[in-house]
Amino acid sequence: MNNFSAVILAAGPGTRMLSSLPKVMHKLSGKPLLRWVLDSVVKLKPDSIVIVLGYKANVIKDYLLESNFKNIKFVYQEKQLGTAHAVMQTEEIFKNYDGSIVVVNGDVPLIKSSTLMSLVKNNKKNEASVTVLSAKIDNPFGYGRIVRENGFLERIVEEKDATILDKRIKEVNSGIYCFDKSLWKSLLEIKSNNAKKEYYITDTIAILKRLGKKVSLVMVKDESEIKGINSREELLQTEDVLRAKKVNELLNAGVTILDAKNVYVSYDAKIGRETVIYPGVFIDVGVSIGEGCVIKGASYILNSRINKGSVILYSYIEGASIEANVKIGPFANIRYGTVLKENVKIGNFSEIKNSVIAKNSKINHLSYIGDAQIGKNVNIGAGTITCNYDGVNKYRTIIGENAFIGSNVNFVAPVEIGREALIAAGSTITCDVPSKKLAIARAKQEIKRKRF
Repeated sequence: MNNFSAVILAAGPGTRMLSSLPKVMHKLSGKPLLRWVLDSVVKLKPDSIVIVLGYKANVIKDYLLESNFKNIKFVYQEKQLGTAHAVMQTEEIFKNYDGSIVVVNGDVPLIKSSTLMSLVKNNKKNEASVTVLSAKIDNPFGYGRIVRENGFLERIVEEKDATILDKRIKEVNSGIYCFDKSLWKSLLEIKSNNAKKEYYITDTIAILKRLGKKVSLVMVKDESEIKGINSREELLQTEDVLRAKKVNELLNAGVTILDAKNVYVSYDAKIGRETVIYPGVFIDVGVSIGEGCVIKGASYILNSRINKGSVILYSYIEGASIEANVKIGPFANIRYGTVLKENVKIGNFSEIKNSVIAKNSKINHLSYIGDAQIGKNVNIGAGTITCNYDGVNKYRTIIGENAFIGSNVNFVAPVEIGREALIAAGSTITCDVPSKKLAIARAKQEIKRKRF
């Protein structure tokens, strides 16, 4: 779409969050609230996006710049004097702009692109000066009420200014609007004669009607879309809504979740059919799991890809690529940069970091493999360690295919072990070992007379 721009309001501190972090930077399912709103807006390809900053503006601005968002402009509301005052800060940018302007708060993370699109289309179709997004909710406390007359929008009354009759109204204002260029004239007439002594953008409705302009409404069916986050309790409630939607989506796609109340699945998780998720599993952002996998017991997975048929038991996985039919755990730690090829087995209390383990290899017990390249069909015995760090630099260990590594072996990197080599248990290997050779690097056993 084009011929419309977006203004995102993100200046407030969010005092009820009791945090030094700006409210819009608090995370929902691993993503800042503002990022949720911004992602929905960006999908519509507006002519421009203007974000109104205030409290700790640099925290928000730095995050957005680091996230490589383009076509974003920033304005500043030094004193938070209300929503109308915030929008006024953008007037210089839009003074020669004839398109529609969507105004949305930065703390409504579940707003959909399709809903914003319908708002813009409705405003243009009805040739309205403003279209307000509304919703009906069972507990409207805290929201501005939509006051209708003969079915049409008459005015919006804020909670603190509402009468007893007004407070019975369940249709509420979302705080999301689409304006035409009449916005700027209406803003000039807004006064702060209200309970909070602020400039309310909701006052534009009555002003535009008085100027003979048309006002319109679009009601969203899912009230969670307009839910603003003002406290940690509301953040948790929204997290629950998001998680429930994701669980239902996965169940309908053929995934088995044994206890929906005791798993956490991120909004962006991709999970194949016939996969079984056990209670206690935490699937964080950036995770893709293939078909027919089993994820069991207190496992945590982040930014990782797990292919079909793999089994994860009580393990921590971050930044890893795991191919088909791999078994991990229990109690394994698979760290960033690890690639596990088909049919690899990583056993209990083993840690793998920044290493490639080729197909059919096994690291069964109590081992640390870091900065290594392990060939096919390698067996690594219990307690094996790659000594990859000298206090300044990291070094790699390379082990060829079909090698057999005995228990309690230390590889002092950089070192390379040839294919089909055999490393005796208890050895400390400091030099390369040729293919098909046996290496023993330990002191000869001596038996002394017992001293009493």
